[in-house]
Amino acid sequence: MFSSRLCLVALSSFLLAACQPPEPPEPPDLSEPSLSAESQARAVQMPAVPGTGIDVGRYAAHLETLSSDEFEGRAPGTRGERLTLNYLVQEFAELGLSPGYGDSYLQPVPMVEQFAEARSSMRLVQADESFELTYPEQMIIGTRRPGTDFHGVEDSELVFVGYGIVAPEYDWDDYAGLDVEGKTVIILVNDPGFATGDPELFNGRAMTYYGRWTYKYEEAARQGAAAALIVHDTEPASYGWDVVINSWSGAQFELGGDSPDRLLALEGWITLDAASSLFERADLDFEAEQARAAQPGFSYVSLDMEVSAEVRNRVREGVSYNVLATIPGSERPDEVVVYMGHWDHLGRNIAIPGSAGIYNGAIDNATGTAALLEIARLYQEAGQPERSVLFLAVTLEEYGLLGSRYYVNNPVFPAAQTVAAINMDAMTLIGPTDDVVVVGYGSSELEDILAEAVEQQGRYVVPEPTPEAGYYYRSDHFNFARAGIPALYAKGGVEHRERGREYGMERAREYRDVQYHQPADVFNPDWDLRGVAEDLELLYVVGRVLSDGDAWPNWFPGNEFRSTRDAQRP
Repeated sequence: MFSSRLCLVALSSFLLAACQPPEPPEPPDLSEPSLSAESQARAVQMPAVPGTGIDVGRYAAHLETLSSDEFEGRAPGTRGERLTLNYLVQEFAELGLSPGYGDSYLQPVPMVEQFAEARSSMRLVQADESFELTYPEQMIIGTRRPGTDFHGVEDSELVFVGYGIVAPEYDWDDYAGLDVEGKTVIILVNDPGFATGDPELFNGRAMTYYGRWTYKYEEAARQGAAAALIVHDTEPASYGWDVVINSWSGAQFELGGDSPDRLLALEGWITLDAASSLFERADLDFEAEQARAAQPGFSYVSLDMEVSAEVRNRVREGVSYNVLATIPGSERPDEVVVYMGHWDHLGRNIAIPGSAGIYNGAIDNATGTAALLEIARLYQEAGQPERSVLFLAVTLEEYGLLGSRYYVNNPVFPAAQTVAAINMDAMTLIGPTDDVVVVGYGSSELEDILAEAVEQQGRYVVPEPTPEAGYYYRSDHFNFARAGIPALYAKGGVEHRERGREYGMERAREYRDVQYHQPADVFNPDWDLRGVAEDLELLYVVGRVLSDGDAWPNWFPGNEFRSTRDAQRP
């Protein structure tokens, strides 16, 4: 699971260099074996769970194979990618699914690795006085603009734009009346709902997309700004300054080719202390301005100072691949339900010999990739659905949700004809749970369909425990949501049916503290897979209801993506 690049670059820079794809992998060799001998044996020995169509043995065999040392952590551009592509293509083909990208199962995804080879300090001038913010103690800057030239700003006016949000559905426009062309904007992290705790403001403490740092850069670019600096604050960001340093000091990844979006000359962060100091120099009270920014009717304010800074990147290009397999619909083949999960992980640390240096990614996300294969099998055995179903295994999730973004920008089925997306990322493997967690709870009508299926299992739906952290915006379904397509991300919770909540919480902490993005995330033959079998059954039922029906679920009123969907399907 991707945590907005903020979980990845804490790994050493040589790991990142090893993970970047230097050249396209070879086409899949369909003569290679599918399941390993050990995996085949396990598939035979472990029967299907009674009462469901999920074959736990076959699921475990896929999970074991994909997370084996042989697959070397499934890093894009490596032998691990080639083995993963071969495996997925062969499995989908043997199930009888059609190629989803023309006559191929593989969609090429061009990508670029950018590393800040040169980065200046940030010089500011107020009246006749000049001073600097230093890297990385006070600021972090970078650029996503293509090429190896210097990119930056010179004598750019510094303007505070509050939370940097333009949200018509909330009657909110932080850029109202401002010609921001050529200016550098300072922006607060998260959104006014979190800042005030007012449940009537945005989504209360639960973050909306307007609170994510990615949105803030995108909106600043749309408005015409030259640069944007986000003020880091640990609580509303949900991570510390050290995470920002780790994330923005190493290699950054972007899609290759022509970008459809305008890009800022500079993107960056400044510390809370640095922001307070800038405001003090401008005779402004930072805390007072912060409070004002969280109230309706906020208007921008200039700091009456100018900023200059620049960055030059070293650039390498490569190609990775999404895997697409389809079951054409019998009645409405041009309408599609998408199941998705990312196949990639972090590869291996070449400085550590043997398996100790392999980031196998069993939970993250061999669990979701294996789920694609098992749910595809259920569809084939149940008969052709009325609508098409696309099984999409995406690449480069760990590097910024790039594979899913590329598919959404270059879809096989246009957004207006995509009924819904169902994401499977880091499935819960603690055994049967009574609770089902919906990440981004309260987003779309897909939750109504899920709730009915959950009730039939004698379980109940709960929201994610920390909605203020914005996890709904940190996995691949988000790119579908941003395109207006209702997207569901749900999985088992922590209320273990037999061992209780504390057991489930302990296992969740173990994953977070010991396994997440570590070599310890390996296959365990003792995993209790009864719970994930129930979860996959739920997601199968949700997709089957949609693919055999004619409903077009929408976002709930007030959701930030509803207007996009309404424009697609008026």
